[in-house]
Amino acid sequence: MAARGKARDKDEAAGGAAGATPKASQYPINSGDLTSEVYHKVRDAIRKGALSIGERVTEAELAARFGVSRTPVRDAIVRLEADGLLTNEPRRGLIITDLSHQQIVELYFMREVLEGAAARQAAQSASDVELRTIAELNESELHHPGNYEELSEINLRIHQMILLAAHNRYLLRSLSQLSVTMSLLPSLLSKGDRARQATAEHKAIVSALLARDSEAAEAAAREHVRSSLQHRMLLAIRNG
Repeated sequence: MAARGKARDKDEAAGGAAGATPKASQYPINSGDLTSEVYHKVRDAIRKGALSIGERVTEAELAARFGVSRTPVRDAIVRLEADGLLTNEPRRGLIITDLSHQQIVELYFMREVLEGAAARQAAQSASDVELRTIAELNESELHHPGNYEELSEINLRIHQMILLAAHNRYLLRSLSQLSVTMSLLPSLLSKGDRARQATAEHKAIVSALLARDSEAAEAAAREHVRSSLQHRMLLAIRNG
């Protein structure tokens, strides 16, 4: 019993060492939690566009894609449906959820409120190390022009770091849930001049954070989210 307890303690300590929210690719396929593995891989595939909005998916196809049996896929599908990432449509079956215009507007409204609050709180509560990390991530955006996959990952880390630097577990929980639905909206960074604009908007947030100006940080974060929504809506009109 003691040996088993020590082994379990060792495993738990190793699992908790990462601290930050892991990427889907960091979940090993032999982790013993294949359902979670499939869930995160589907989310990642949607976010990166490997699974398209409105695309039909099946249990068998997902099992083949990820090299697992159908049982964990079946369980992951239940979770993906509950989170709104998959929708079961009559005569079509399971599809990657296609958000309506109104849903997108509502989603961005909540994102603006919560990310604005996170930036305000981070300006007050973040450590100097956390602020330097956010600034360095923003600076690194300048070193990957045209590499939209890398820019998308850096963008995600900037937003995650600001949220973590707010040191508010309830904001963390709310925005983490919101990010699940945001997975359904493909990155805009490869569209037009959005990557450059986003980098400049991040810079405004960083400047306010470094100055510990909570009002300016919230205003800059809110403007960044509004700008993203405007860009998305204009793109939708053009693709009409």
